[in-house]
Amino acid sequence: MRQYAVINLENTDKVIFSQVNQSSAQTMRRNLANTQGLISWSTEPSFITNGSLPIIGSVMTHSEALELMSSSEWSEPMPE
Repeated sequence: MRQYAVINLENTDKVIFSQVNQSSAQTMRRNLANTQGLISWSTEPSFITNGSLPIIGSVMTHSEALELMSSSEWSEPMPE
């Protein structure tokens, strides 16, 4: 089961990209303010397990991540 977490973009140097589904900091989904990014994985990465990468909030399921991505901080409103 894929899991998701939000991190501060200033901490991308702590991400071991071979352990997540993103290939680099440039391929992460980012919030509109360009301050946070979303990472995902199928097997929990060592940097999450050992706490060396602080996450914002808690680890999320797919549906929780989709809900976050649809929020005003992460998505532009659809034109009417």
